[in-house]
This record gives sequence, C-alpha cells and structure tokens, in this order.
Amino acid sequence: MTIPAEQHRARGRRGSMPRAVLAIVVVAALLAAGLGGTISALNGTVYSAGGFVEQYLDALGRGDTVGALAFGGVMPDKADLAAWGLSDDAAADLPKTLLRASVLGGLRNIELASATATPATNDDGTAQTVVFDFVLNGTASSMAFTVERAGTFAGVFNAWKFTISPLAVLQVSVLHERSFTVNGLTLDTRAHTAADAPATFSTSAAYLAFAPNRYTFEHESAMLTAKKSTVSVTAAGPTAVEVNALPNKVMVTQVQSELDKFLDACATQTVLQPTSCPWGITIDDRIESTPAWSITAYPPVTLTAGELSFEMVAAPGEARIVVEVQSLFDGDVTTRDEDVPFTMGLSVTVQPSGALAIQLH
Repeated sequence: MTIPAEQHRARGRRGSMPRAVLAIVVVAALLAAGLGGTISALNGTVYSAGGFVEQYLDALGRGDTVGALAFGGVMPDKADLAAWGLSDDAAADLPKTLLRASVLGGLRNIELASATATPATNDDGTAQTVVFDFVLNGTASSMAFTVERAGTFAGVFNAWKFTISPLAVLQVSVLHERSFTVNGLTLDTRAHTAADAPATFSTSAAYLAFAPNRYTFEHESAMLTAKKSTVSVTAAGPTAVEVNALPNKVMVTQVQSELDKFLDACATQTVLQPTSCPWGITIDDRIESTPAWSITAYPPVTLTAGELSFEMVAAPGEARIVVEVQSLFDGDVTTRDEDVPFTMGLSVTVQPSGALAIQLH
C-alpha cells in the first residue's frame, strides 16, 4: 500500500517535534544554568560586600561626591552618632561643607584585603567587615568598613548598605582664631553659631568629612600664622584636629611699633614722673632746668598665647634723663645724666576687623 506524500511529511513533522522540544528544553536549561552562574558570579564580585565598598571608594577616587553619598548607610544615623559620642543636637548642626569634590584627591590602587563575616543587625543576618588597602597621597594605607545585606534588586542581585557610616567627623579646634583652611578651602568655625554668641579667644567646630582622605590644615592671615598639619583619616567617626594660630612677624612688628610710639610719647613729658608711664625718677635736689627724657632701650616684644590673649611678659627697657640740678647741701649746679631702667608688659588680641587691641601693663 502506498502512503500518500502528504501523510509521510506529516508523520515526519510529528517525529521531529519531540526532538525540537527537547532541544528547546536543553537550550533553556543551559541558558538558565549560564544565567544562574552569571548571577552567582556577579553576586560574588560586583554585588558582593567587597564590590559594594569598592564602588564607594572608586567614587571617592574619581571625586564623585554625589555618587559616594548615594550609597546606602553613608550618612550617619542616631546609632552612629551615639557610638561616636555625639548627641542628636550635635548631629543636626554638623556642617556638610567638606562633603565636596574639591577637598578630595590622592586615593589610588584600591584593592580588597579581606572580608570577614560579622554579627548582623538586620533580619537578613548577613554582615561583613571589609578591609581595603589603597595608596592615599603616596602613602600605603587601609581602612575597615562594616556592611550588611539590604535585600536584593532586580530580584536576583544582592544589595548592601553600610552598617556603620564610613564618614568621618573632623573636630577642629582653632587656637587663638576663628578661621582655618583645609585642603585649600577656608572655613569659619563660627559660621554656624548663634549671631549673639560671645566672642572667644579660641574656637572649635565639627564637620562631616569623607574617609578615607587626607586633610591639610593651616591658617594664614595678616597677623597670625599656623603651621601646616596633615591628617590622614582612615577611620569613621571623630578625628581631633588642632590649628595653632600664632603671631607672625607682621604682628610682632606692629605691636613693637605701637609700644615704641607709646614710650616715645612718654618721653615727651617734661616731668620727673611721666604720667601713666612705666618709669620715673625722684631727685631730692632743686631742679634747675626742664627734664628731658629719651628712650635708650625699648623692651623687645615677644608674644606667647595666654588664656584670653597673647601676652608679652614684662621686658626690660631704659629711659635716659638729662636735667640740671642744684645741690641743697653746697649749692653746686650739675647736670644729672643717667639711664633709668624700667619694665613693660602687655596683652594683645586680634579683633574681628583685623585691628589689634593692645592693653599695656
């Protein structure tokens, strides 16, 4: 019996269908296995705890502050502040001025050093302490970060957040001044205080800042100079910094000039005891001419920091008097020409206007 050609082709198609279905199933299985392997590989690298932190560090290295601040857990919460010894009120006032690209730089050669499982604070139960090595402005450094799982995204990729904020808090004390410069940015410690807050000789303020990073502090003004000091911040939380602003040559010269002018004015008084001046002389004989004073040695100005002002301890000077006197004993007239030693001290502060306020004593 001859089978029609149409029936033969139909039977061929029916026979090939199971093979096609099988092929599709095999391909799908392979794709699923490959996709699963890819997802697993990505969760072990890019979307791992280490990958999460590395992306944060890479953002800092590129100066991408917007990207760095977008990572979960970067901004400190109440738990972070409590652990750092800062109150909620202090946190509300922490300036974010330093969270900018212009103060960043020098973070290179970022490499994962270790990742260790740690107790988690979330329901997921997955947390890690991740340590990265890097070169910070030419110096080999490292920093530890604590992160924890924060669910998934796209249904398959691990999401992470910082358990403890990686940001630092720079607690800056500016001695004898109110302004300082950090990484080229000049700040005023009193910018965020109340307008009616009393002026103080030294000031302080705290600022949120990126870590890891290196910060160079200094001060240079018309009267005061602070030596540069560099702090490499490789830990979250508070870092204390001191900027010691001291009188420079310009200030010492100006104070010396003001002191000399005062003494010169004293020397113009034609009396034996110049009023409000640090020297005088008592002569028991009769004065026959107008006393003439001059300064033969001015007290040298040296300034050191006190509690409320810069202080010049009493320094020696000499004034010369020339006057004719008649002896009450024998009536002889002679010229009295001698140096009269004295001491002089003072206190000085730099006013907000930049002028000097000098108190002689």
